[in-house]
Amino acid sequence: MFTGIVQATCEVVSIQKQAGLKTFEVKMTPELTQGLVTGASVANNGVCLTVTKVLNDKVFFDVMEETLALTNLGKINVGDAVNIERSLTFGTEIGGHILSGHVHTQATVKAVSNTAEHYNIELQVDPHWMNYIFYKGFVGINGCSLTVGKVSEDGFILHLIPETLKLTNLGHYKAGDKFNIEIDSQTQVIVDTVERVLAKKQLLNN
Repeated sequence: MFTGIVQATCEVVSIQKQAGLKTFEVKMTPELTQGLVTGASVANNGVCLTVTKVLNDKVFFDVMEETLALTNLGKINVGDAVNIERSLTFGTEIGGHILSGHVHTQATVKAVSNTAEHYNIELQVDPHWMNYIFYKGFVGINGCSLTVGKVSEDGFILHLIPETLKLTNLGHYKAGDKFNIEIDSQTQVIVDTVERVLAKKQLLNN
């Protein structure tokens, strides 16, 4: 489990293609590698990956074909930076909201508005997933816990503060790029339950 508070952006220094997967080698800071062992879970752009090897400041992850197809890790190249968060430990302050590291879908960047007053990103999402995304609600964007701005039928706007831009890779994205999206699990359960109850009630009334 994760909090959606990105700890650092780290460079992908090599990608080795193997049968059915790619192995990512990520260079991390000493703070992030301290106590990190094989088998641990680390979020890369919001995707929960298992550590396969730790070699000094390099950490290795095997990324399966399905994950590469369903997330933006399939578009990552050597030299790119990924958002990194170690898994939640007992007693840690939770400043964001609980994330599982299981990406639901991707959102396409429609536009970026960068002025002296604001930094806004407009995203387009499959309308199905917009059932779970609400104004002022939470959503995981490349592993970052963020508050949703204005919403439409097929997308929403993010209002990013300088600190978020400094600590994450969100400011590197431009129109046409894709973000990993994890919706809030509690919101999904509530929406699905209400829809199921209403559908059952309608069926009984017919």
